[in-house]
Amino acid sequence: MSAMKMARLCRSLYLSALLATPFIDHAVAADWPYWTFTTVPFQPPKLNITTAGEAPDPGLIFLGPRGDQPNGTAAMIYDQAGNLVYQGPHEVTANVNVQTLFGKPVLTFWSGNMLDTGFGYGKVHILDDTYKEIYTVTLDGNFITPSGTAEESYNDLHESKITERNTMLVTAYNVTQANLTAVGGPEDGWMLDGHFYEIDIFTKQIFFSWSTANYSDQIPITLSRNPIADRGRNQSHPWDPYHINSIELVDDGYLVSFRHLFSVLYLNRDGSIKWRLSGDDGTDFDLGPGCNFSWQHHARAHDVSSSGMTLSLFNNDNANVHHQVSPTTGLVLQVDTSDMTVRNLRTLADESSPIYSVSQGNTQLLGNTTTGHVFMDYGAIGVVREYDSAGNTIMSAQFGPYNSVASYRGFKYDWHATPFWDPAVAVQRSPSGDINIFMSWNGATDYDSWAIYGGPSEALANATMLKTVARTGFETNVTLPAAVNVSYVQAVARQAGSNLRASTVIAL
Repeated sequence: MSAMKMARLCRSLYLSALLATPFIDHAVAADWPYWTFTTVPFQPPKLNITTAGEAPDPGLIFLGPRGDQPNGTAAMIYDQAGNLVYQGPHEVTANVNVQTLFGKPVLTFWSGNMLDTGFGYGKVHILDDTYKEIYTVTLDGNFITPSGTAEESYNDLHESKITERNTMLVTAYNVTQANLTAVGGPEDGWMLDGHFYEIDIFTKQIFFSWSTANYSDQIPITLSRNPIADRGRNQSHPWDPYHINSIELVDDGYLVSFRHLFSVLYLNRDGSIKWRLSGDDGTDFDLGPGCNFSWQHHARAHDVSSSGMTLSLFNNDNANVHHQVSPTTGLVLQVDTSDMTVRNLRTLADESSPIYSVSQGNTQLLGNTTTGHVFMDYGAIGVVREYDSAGNTIMSAQFGPYNSVASYRGFKYDWHATPFWDPAVAVQRSPSGDINIFMSWNGATDYDSWAIYGGPSEALANATMLKTVARTGFETNVTLPAAVNVSYVQAVARQAGSNLRASTVIAL
């Protein structure tokens, strides 16, 4: 073994000695600032945004925050100034994402129950650009859970990727008994069998299924970098040797990330393993400088050809919040399958403000693989950043204290939506008698102002335009003098002087 490979192996063994933290280490987040509104009961976290250098790419920021308090636990969209654009129902979410289904943009996200074993059970919601839920992807089956109870749906949170053939790739985990003596566990131990499925979104039929248990001869549990510790002793605390956390349909097969193997595998269409790229010793590849990775998330293929692909991934490079090993990076690698080599194209990290993310996260290429901007969500650390073509941090947004608030993944997209619901309005009287009117339209992206109409009766509430005001953030406030001679008012969202949608009528 070469000296370089020996050094990589020693470092991998050190990393594997750290206990994996599946989601977040609970610290106190109560002192983080949260928005409050008059028109809606939302309390999303405020974004602490800093910018430098060239302008970030246009787009909105998509997050699924969650932490040690209920505020701000939902699918969320922010603008680049940090204003809330959309908040979904109060629920734990992951993978808040914009994808394409049947040629049209849709908003997708997982919601459900996240377990301390590092996975979850839930559903994937698909919303159109009016926020109507047009499809709900669920997974049935004879799965065994840590608690032994049945679940309504067994979709795991880690992946919900729509493919070009209008199917969805999802992960799932089954608790199964296994002989774990080879890794220091019991003979009658318990482990997680990692599954993934390709499901036809329209018919809900399973197009393809795959399970680690069927390929244990090629990827035995002894390859796992995840220490068994006290896991695997009983059904309620199974050991997770593989941890599938991303899947992508690529040409004639599937690209799958196995976090606990430090590996990305290419599977043939029949499920057999074509090659394995490991971040410590390469396995089937020779790794060039800067190509090592560990505990990774969100492997995605770009510019796929017969001779290889460009691979982006989120290199956590850490496994425990109390043992910071290396700064987390975004990697863009050139994978050459003709000579089985890997070389580094880009490494994204802010050396002046390093982040050590023990779990979750993603690396999103916003343009060209080598010259475009890159957007990164730091998973267990409540931060998103955008990097320019030279690798400089041009935008950083924090939405909670470190190791207290997380977002499994975060993305940036151009998104245009007109909600199927009407704007919300609320009225308050000041001590002087002035009329304070508050207006918001949750999820609406394309309006620039409000008009206030009033009249003597509910039927004539839209009789007279009383005032117009520019839109300000999520909720806009306007004051009418006490002497205004109307009994009912209505707020109307406008774009370029044209009325779009009116609120309900409010009595003064």
